Amino acid sequence: MHHQHCKHSKGKVSYLESPERRKEFSPEQLLNMIPLKETDSMLDFGAGTGYFSIPAAKRLLGNVYALDIDAAMLAIINEKAKKEQLTNIVPVQGSIEALPLPDGSIDLILSSLVLHEIQPLAPLLHQMKNILKVEGYLICLELEPKGSSVKAPRITLEGMEQEMKEAGFRITEKFFPAESLYMLVVQVKGSLAKERYIQKLEVDLFEFYNDSIRISKFDCCNFNIRQSFCL
Repeated sequence: MHHQHCKHSKGKVSYLESPERRKEFSPEQLLNMIPLKETDSMLDFGAGTGYFSIPAAKRLLGNVYALDIDAAMLAIINEKAKKEQLTNIVPVQGSIEALPLPDGSIDLILSSLVLHEIQPLAPLLHQMKNILKVEGYLICLELEPKGSSVKAPRITLEGMEQEMKEAGFRITEKFFPAESLYMLVVQVKGSLAKERYIQKLEVDLFEFYNDSIRISKFDCCNFNIRQSFCL
């Protein structure tokens, strides 16, 4: 069983790191196309060997959370990060049942050739929506299916668009960077983003109000103490 797992991992690494893949659509090409700012925090969902995580970390001041279920993949990312002296890569071993990141903490999620494997997709998309900041982006990169294949299930562009809309995202851009490859750039719908912004504002105001009361009580206590000394 262990031998089979090692064989599978080697095959996976070989594909993820293949020159052919880089030639077809390089990480640099993708990063130049997406709305990524230097100060952003990013989640690479299904990071694999860090094909996108490492180049992204070189561009960003914020953290790049490289999430994968396979510890062997995360070990490879760790080694690459050390070699490149990158301190803003955060390997995360997690599952789709519960993304291990706080709500409203991520500016951009990148998911490359992963979402087609997840059924049903809606619960995961709702989690992604929650961990994104207001006006945050989800980048979905997938292959348009050719016919039907049990071994490599795919989801059409039309099907993915429908999933995104039903989950509360709006599609801002569509790209076709290579043959049979499509990329969706989506954001939380305006009304939902506004609602989340108002909720965050309410929390901030509540905390500010509590802090103000604590400061007022402290000042009042100090005033009483000073008065006592003066008497």
